[in-house]
Order: sequence, then C-alpha cells, then structure tokens
Amino acid sequence: MTQTMRAVEIAEPGGPEVLRLCVRPVPVAGAGEVVIKVAFAGVNRPDALQRAGSYAPPKGASDLPGLEAAGEIVAVGPGVSNFAVGDQVCALLPGGGYAEYVGTPAAHCLPIPAGMDLKQAACLPETFFTVWSNVFQRAGLKAGERFLVHGGSSGIGTTAIQLARALGARVFATAGTDAKCQACLDLGAEQAINYREADFVDALRAEGGADVILDMVGGDYIPRNIKALADDGRLVQIAFLSGPKVAVNFAHVMMRRLTITGSTLRPQSDLAKAGIAADLKRVVWPLLEAGKVAPVMDQCFDLVDAAAAHTRMESSAHIGKIVLQVAG
Repeated sequence: MTQTMRAVEIAEPGGPEVLRLCVRPVPVAGAGEVVIKVAFAGVNRPDALQRAGSYAPPKGASDLPGLEAAGEIVAVGPGVSNFAVGDQVCALLPGGGYAEYVGTPAAHCLPIPAGMDLKQAACLPETFFTVWSNVFQRAGLKAGERFLVHGGSSGIGTTAIQLARALGARVFATAGTDAKCQACLDLGAEQAINYREADFVDALRAEGGADVILDMVGGDYIPRNIKALADDGRLVQIAFLSGPKVAVNFAHVMMRRLTITGSTLRPQSDLAKAGIAADLKRVVWPLLEAGKVAPVMDQCFDLVDAAAAHTRMESSAHIGKIVLQVAG
C-alpha cells in the first residue's frame, strides 16, 4: 500500500474556498481499528462548521473533514476480528473522510447493505447514526406516535422521515419550498408544512401535538417547538442553524411534563457509537435490504471539487445527501 495519499484539508477557517487538495501520510490501523480505501465520502453540515472554525475535531482525531465514508478495508489493527482485509464497508468516522484512505474503529463500521452500491452506502452512517441515537434511543419514538422533523428534505430529514414511518410513527415535516414538501410526502410524511407559508405549530396542534420533534434550527423555533408538543412530548435538539440562545417559559415544560434534550454525535465515546452501530445493524439494516428505507441522493462531486460540494450544501438547494467520489 502506498505511503501517501490525496486529501482535502482546511487551509484556514473560512468559506468553501479554503478547502484545498494536499498530500498526507496514509493512516495506520491502531488497536481495534481498520483502514479503509475510500470510494465515496459523505458531505455533512458539521464538515462546513469545522471548515468555518466553529467545530473543532475531538482530541486525537484527524484534522481533515469528513465524518462518513464507504470503501474497502485494506488494513486491520490488533484485536479486530469482525472484519478482514477486502471487506467492503461503510463507516462512521472521527474525521478524515475527505481522503483516499481513512482510519476508524472497526466497531463503527457496518457491512454494505445487500443490493446497495458504495455511493449509496456512503450516505448512511452520519445521518442514520444521528437519527437513530436521537429519535429512537434518546427520545424513544414509538409506533403510533406523532413525529415532526424540521428540514425534512435534508439528509437528516429524509432519513428521519423514512425510519419513523417504517417503524410505525405518524410523520410530519417542514421544508422551505413546495418541491421540498412534495419530496417529504413522497418519502412517507403524511403532512409537509411549507414554513414560509404556514405555521407548523398550528398544523401540529390540530393533530393533537407532536410526541417527538427533531430540530436542527434552534433560535425562535425552540419556544414554538414547545408549543407544538403534545403533553409528555420530547424535543430533541441536534443543531442550531438560527442560534442556540432564546428565552423559554419553563412553566410550560413543567405543567405539560415535557422533555428537552439533544446531543452531538462526534464527541461521544467509541463505546457509545459502537452501541448505535449494533442497533442499526440489528434493526435498520434489514429495512435497507428490504427496500423499505433508502438513502436519498442529491449530487456527487469529485474529491477535488469539495468546495463546490460545500457551496451546494450551504445553498440549501439540495434534497438528500451530497457525496464526494474519491476513488476513480
């Protein structure tokens, strides 16, 4: 195996233009780790936050962006028994996905679902780990409950709609255009609210309120989410596109027994992520292989065009996932 590789690094904090091609050493597989020859890497909002200087990698993680990839294992470290050289996998990464090779704990890898190619599989880890851990583990969404996801046409949104619907929940979504709302309906939402034209609070209250809300907007959505919740409802916050600070009347939280929670995925322990991966393999991978859930693809860019991929993502014009093609 070669000693060096092409990668895309962040030259300095800034806009998409600070992403530049570079040459880096190929990572070495440590204990419990594998090295993957990357075919495709997913592009996600946290990559843009890292590029802008507001989301530092955890201690010991690669400074290269990229939190998910699919490809072939080319090296295994001591203690790895569940994967071997030559296996094709998709994986959640601590960083480093925008490169020809990347290292990650073997416990964060999953087999490519039957019938799926590597490009599709590269869309799975970041969004499926995030949705599963927040909506199902943390918020405990159950069949028959009403679930609202904001940004329903995003990578997170398209994943959350499909998983919630496949597991028996009633699904509602918000999006910013009629076309995006239609995409949410096509994926299984029973109602899609164009937030530029209608109030999601009124829409959910008319249905009895949301049992679970997954929000990545924050800002003034937080008190509105509280109003949109049913009694004993759960609000899960995973990002703050409109800011993290807002005034909230917690009397409503107390009187209606609401739960406000949230998480970020990247800083969680390797053990916690391994637990999420095990749940996904047990519950979600059969849904993917049965065609009941599928990644929604927006656009694929070459690795050298990572800046254009970030521009596309930050325009919010995309529906579903954006990926980088790394291998030729």
